Amino acid sequence: MIHNPNNFITAGKPLEEAGKVMVMVHGRGGSAQDILSLSQYIEDDEFAFVAPQAAQNTWYPHSFLRPVEENEPNLSSALQVLTMLRARLQSDYNFKPPQIYWLGFSQGACLALEFVARNAMPYGGIFGLSGGLIGPPGTPRLYEGEFEETPVFLGCSDIDPHIPKERVIESEGVFRALGAEVTMKLYPNFPHSVNEDELKIVNQLIAGSPTSGAAVRELYS
Repeated sequence: MIHNPNNFITAGKPLEEAGKVMVMVHGRGGSAQDILSLSQYIEDDEFAFVAPQAAQNTWYPHSFLRPVEENEPNLSSALQVLTMLRARLQSDYNFKPPQIYWLGFSQGACLALEFVARNAMPYGGIFGLSGGLIGPPGTPRLYEGEFEETPVFLGCSDIDPHIPKERVIESEGVFRALGAEVTMKLYPNFPHSVNEDELKIVNQLIAGSPTSGAAVRELYS
């Protein structure tokens, strides 16, 4: 295994006490500490945050648009990290899928989106910031499972140098076909980064999700 599934850091509430958990997946050249810094913008104090760390800060070596085999075995190892992390959250800490949220940026967004598409079920929420499903154009999207109205947000620049807007649009269609409630937003001429509006939408979707407490919902009513 290239990536160590036990190499992760946490923030927010202790996992034993949290009502929800968000898995945060960093981008190429980033770190678990980097992506975990976004947890301070999540306006819900019921969360534990968990961020796995890629070996040498990169989940897979080439663009997510390259043939999948070119990113192996790193990609399979990265997907296995998320598989094992989710299993641990469910078995050791008793989180149900609707209490589990996923957020990724850039390469981490691509990885998180690909993982949840391959493992579709009703999660609390899925937030792909500057990312899309993995594989070259024309990749068959033979995913199974059903998101059952899981809120999904896809946010990206319309001129992102790494993420073609066509792939974001394609990913939106795939998630809709799997039963997700998808919000997609392309930001004109925006750099490859996370913006304030994206975080606002993430918070709105968290506040409106079925696992949110009444007090949280009232803040946004």
